[in-house]
Amino acid sequence: MLKQLFTGLIVLFAAGLAQAQPTAGVEYRALAVAQPTDIPGKIEVIEFFWYGCPHCYEFEPVLEPWVKKLPKDVHFRRVPAMFNDEYARGARAYYALDAIGQEERLHKALFDAIHTGARLRVGDEAALTEWLGKHGVDTKKFAAAYHSFSVDSELSRAAQLTQAYKIDGVPSMAVNGKYVVNTDNIKSFQQLLGVTDYLIDMVRKQGGGKAAPKK
Repeated sequence: MLKQLFTGLIVLFAAGLAQAQPTAGVEYRALAVAQPTDIPGKIEVIEFFWYGCPHCYEFEPVLEPWVKKLPKDVHFRRVPAMFNDEYARGARAYYALDAIGQEERLHKALFDAIHTGARLRVGDEAALTEWLGKHGVDTKKFAAAYHSFSVDSELSRAAQLTQAYKIDGVPSMAVNGKYVVNTDNIKSFQQLLGVTDYLIDMVRKQGGGKAAPKK
């Protein structure tokens, strides 16, 4: 009797695990046309975001430690979503800071300035430049990058990626040019990353990246 009960519990537990597994068309979707990735041999993960998005800001403390623990066969990058002119101004600030090597250093501080305290408007070039100057940025270099052809090119690419991945809200996670997490069916940031982990593992099993290093 105990053996039968134990066996029944195992079956129920296995069924629960099966139900918890993300499902195509529910927790994630596959792109009809796969997109090229930046680094061959790596599994690419993209976070589509916007500096002005409060959900993206709340996601950062959860995302940051997750990114630090990614295996070496995974390449993570951010892409500013491009929905309208307001989003484009935030994206221009991101790429200008990246161009002068200051984005990583100031990413969190800029998010804080936008969503707490100063309530900085990232689309206000003058206010943004003043804030950057107070944080040790060469404002002339920033201005040159902000209005550069290379940043214009990055904006065009971000717009193309936003459309190609059919992104309609942020934050959104995409994996290896093939899959996008369906945020409409996601209940928490932890689940968002859990589904992303599942897709990374699925791509790895498909041979989409090098074997994960042993821990």
